[in-house]
Amino acid sequence: MTLLAPTLQAFFTSRLMAQKNASPHTIASYRDCLRQLLTFAQAETGTRPSHLTFEQVDAVLVGAFLDHLERGRGISISSRNTRLAAVHSLFQFAALRHPEHAELISRVLAIPAKRAHRAIVSFLTAEETGALLASPDRARPTGRRDHALLALAVQTGLRVSELTSLRIADVHLDTGPHVRCTGKGRKDRATPLTRQTAELMRGWLAERGGTGADPLFPGPRGAALGTDAVRRLIQRHAAAASARCPSLTAKKISPHVLRHACAMRMLESGIDLATISLWLGHENIRSTQAYLHAHLALKEKALARTAPAHTTGSRYHPPDSLLAFLEQL
Repeated sequence: MTLLAPTLQAFFTSRLMAQKNASPHTIASYRDCLRQLLTFAQAETGTRPSHLTFEQVDAVLVGAFLDHLERGRGISISSRNTRLAAVHSLFQFAALRHPEHAELISRVLAIPAKRAHRAIVSFLTAEETGALLASPDRARPTGRRDHALLALAVQTGLRVSELTSLRIADVHLDTGPHVRCTGKGRKDRATPLTRQTAELMRGWLAERGGTGADPLFPGPRGAALGTDAVRRLIQRHAAAASARCPSLTAKKISPHVLRHACAMRMLESGIDLATISLWLGHENIRSTQAYLHAHLALKEKALARTAPAHTTGSRYHPPDSLLAFLEQL
């Protein structure tokens, strides 16, 4: 019997770090996924993780682990598939080191990813965005920081990880104001700032002080705000803003919703998908096409342009109240 532990350790040190030069984010994601698997395997087999064998962590156990995540912990199908991808990557590496376990490994690799329902992208309207930006109390330093963060997020569409990693030196406010960041896939990109956002950031930097290496948006102790802290402050301000904009109560506001709001504003302005894809740092333009599916107003305009010439262009209305009732069922 072959112990799993040496192979798992070599997977991180040799494959991910040395050979693939994986980012810290990728390594942390794989670490968390496989730690969950080992904890589950220990509970099922009674064997300490360092003494688990390949025979114990087989396709049956991995399948039970995935079911546990979905039904016991309530994670989404996409999150379940992320965990499975980490397990597959480990076992693909193990197949090269332990051909004697080829049959067992092939069964784990044969576990398919699940098809997931693709929900319509949630985004903020112009009114909702305005209410959210007006929510922070700018009479307080933390309120001015939150307002600057929200305004930058909505205008640039940066991911939450990109926002939290920004340093003072990443903001350039001379000719052609812009902000630089290292995004997903280690891609560097520069995002232009509007005149209003540039003025806001100029005022925030003057108040913020510090050196170029300091975080742009610090927490109470001076360290950069974490992704969870940003998520909580957005939810807190969204809850406060719902008093003046009730439609916010029906939406689950997250940092990514602000990114969607930026994309939608650009789409409404007539900017093509290729430009929006570059702006957001998408690897593939197909990721940007989701915004077309979500924007009902654009579909309405398309419907109006493609209506046959002999029609009036109006929507169908039932001729009777009883028929209208039946239509709504």
